[in-house]
Amino acid sequence: MSRILFEENGHRVILFSDLVEGEGIQANQLFIESNHHSAIFDPGGNLTYQPLYMAISRYASIKELDLVIATHQDPDIITSMDKWLMYTDARIVISKLWERFLPHLIPGYMNSKTDGRIISLPDPGAVIQFGGSTIKALPAHFLHSVGNFHFYDTASKILFSGDMGASLTEDAHGKPVEDFERHIKKMLGFHQRYMVSNKVCKLWVNMIRKLDVQIMVPQHGRPFEGHEMVEKFLCWIENLECGVDRLTQQFYQLP
Repeated sequence: MSRILFEENGHRVILFSDLVEGEGIQANQLFIESNHHSAIFDPGGNLTYQPLYMAISRYASIKELDLVIATHQDPDIITSMDKWLMYTDARIVISKLWERFLPHLIPGYMNSKTDGRIISLPDPGAVIQFGGSTIKALPAHFLHSVGNFHFYDTASKILFSGDMGASLTEDAHGKPVEDFERHIKKMLGFHQRYMVSNKVCKLWVNMIRKLDVQIMVPQHGRPFEGHEMVEKFLCWIENLECGVDRLTQQFYQLP
């Protein structure tokens, strides 16, 4: 399923949410097209590649794809990298921490395909000039991955937040969260396990509140739309005890 989240002045943002059914975890892919330049965020692995390729083709030429942007290194994020390198001229954007691991994701005969095509992000983040807009790579380290970035599109004011805000649901269908309190149960266990600590969550929230976020799209589950819903999430996560906050000796027992 695809849904246009923003379209104005030659800038368009499209959400793909249910390209793979039955196998693997539900995942969202965000596609941005701006003045004949385009980028895809967290394109996924082999399960997602063919459906995503066909879905994007309905909107733009795949050959003209500029950037494949990865929040981090997990299999459901970037293991289709070899195909994007082979069939497009796109450059791969990823944390400098994971750049040296990327050759493990491609066959040996394709090693030369990465030459000059990796944009490694420094820990403080970066501003990426893109079409008629800019994309801000925001540090989100230790929020699921030790080398992690979220991405904010300044034209649409959409934040692609990776695993932050993710919910475990099989009926996302690109629909936004409507009842936040009921939605918490679909996020709680995931965030308690995959976010490293409340301290890091608070630091992240302080940074995000400096942005005008109209829509927040996590990699899994439903997006948060409108300032009020985004703020509800920020208030929830900045007060959540998670990760190492919850550890005691009982988690470290001899089997």
